Amino acid sequence: MRKAADIEITSLKYADDGMIPNNASCPLLHYKNVIEEHDDTEKILSANNWRGIWQGGVAPYHHYHGITHEVIVIDSGTATLHLGGEEGTKVNVRAGDAVIIPAGFGHKNIESSPDFSVFGAYLDGKEYDFCYGKKEEREEKLKNIRKVPMPDKDPVFGIDGPLFKYWQDV
Repeated sequence: MRKAADIEITSLKYADDGMIPNNASCPLLHYKNVIEEHDDTEKILSANNWRGIWQGGVAPYHHYHGITHEVIVIDSGTATLHLGGEEGTKVNVRAGDAVIIPAGFGHKNIESSPDFSVFGAYLDGKEYDFCYGKKEEREEKLKNIRKVPMPDKDPVFGIDGPLFKYWQDV
């Protein structure tokens, strides 16, 4: 694993677009080229209390999670993700990158290489939900997002990780 001081971090923040609420307090963080090939991603995430680890892809439709923050670590391949809902940004990710997705922040896989695979995990192993921006779910989901706590540890770097420089208002 590379040192936090040696990686490039992109911070993305978008307003609520009426469908995807995003997150008023926490930006999405993209840690570029942070995990090295020999690193044990599952061990790193577990040690930092990001659990419920799964391996797979990213859904090909806009969605968000209303009851937990999520981290995805790109294990192999490349992808273009649409982050922040329809008004958001298309971001290229590749093996070794980590994306920390705050509760409420929209994400979608637009295109990926055949070998694209991620490890995903949730804060404290919390159960997750899939939210799609439907009107009938909105009021409840907005309340839930406000209740999601600040992590005790950055999913990659632990207690002293850069996440805390960006997520100060939670």
